[in-house]
Amino acid sequence: MRYINTLHEGETIRNVYLCKGKRSAETRNGKPYDNLILQDKTGTLDGKVWDPHSGGIADYDEMDFIEVYGEVINYNNNLQMNIKQIRIAKEGEYTPADYMPTTDKNMDRMYEELLRYIGKIANPYLKQLLEYYFVKDEAFIKKFKAHSAAKSVHHGFSGGLLEHTLSVVKFCEYMAGAYPILNRDLLITGAICHDIGKVRELSAFPMNDYTDDGQLLGHIVIGVEMISDAVRSIPDFPQRLASELKHCIVAHHGELEYGSPKKPALAEALALNFADCTDAKMQTLTEIFKDKNTNEWLGYNRLFESNLRKTTLGNA
Repeated sequence: MRYINTLHEGETIRNVYLCKGKRSAETRNGKPYDNLILQDKTGTLDGKVWDPHSGGIADYDEMDFIEVYGEVINYNNNLQMNIKQIRIAKEGEYTPADYMPTTDKNMDRMYEELLRYIGKIANPYLKQLLEYYFVKDEAFIKKFKAHSAAKSVHHGFSGGLLEHTLSVVKFCEYMAGAYPILNRDLLITGAICHDIGKVRELSAFPMNDYTDDGQLLGHIVIGVEMISDAVRSIPDFPQRLASELKHCIVAHHGELEYGSPKKPALAEALALNFADCTDAKMQTLTEIFKDKNTNEWLGYNRLFESNLRKTTLGNA
């Protein structure tokens, strides 16, 4: 097994990968070709089939495990594979777990740490709401622990949702201690719940793609609906508190153009937006720099609107 993160420019590779995506296109001269996204647990790799109708290219589709033969090249500072042969891999020729990107952190330990934050919530209504999903709902717990936080961009791996949520909670815990204007219980509850809608927005691996509700509603709306479900199950839950928590979920993307129906109007919502944005961007940088053992400039990045490079290592 040659994992994607071990590939180097100039190598000729024959290996089985998951065909995560397939799109047919045409060159400027009208010649057909296929764009592929190959995946294993270490990441993804763009693939190009320049002659899709040749005898060496078998019929295949998205989500097939395929054996590919081709050359690894560098295009715009990113590796991709020019594929010359494809065949469908047979059962027994691959281990499915090798193709699901997974957090390198211990999921059970992360979840135990998240539960410790829930245990510190003093407000009885917010604590019951958190326990409704994170302690009592076994189906939700199973999904939440193994789910990704995104289809791509950041934390797009199994366990990514849990890892991202815990990081956001830690940022919020610091801010709650540093700024007395913040209601700690509301902020931490908002941090724990801000992305719960993603368990219904995205399908599980290996698909990790948008569901119908994900396309039609999105995780913010889904998350607010889930909060409403929990609130209705708790007698005498204060309406004002429910609205404040929902606002934190609704506004956590910060801007209307980023998908938030409302901009932050509460200090807790603003703090949650800062924490969410910080962790998302730092993880995105982590994934961009991963396995790039160089401090050379990596080229312009549209997300950060800047040319990026890694910091010089060592004491130089």
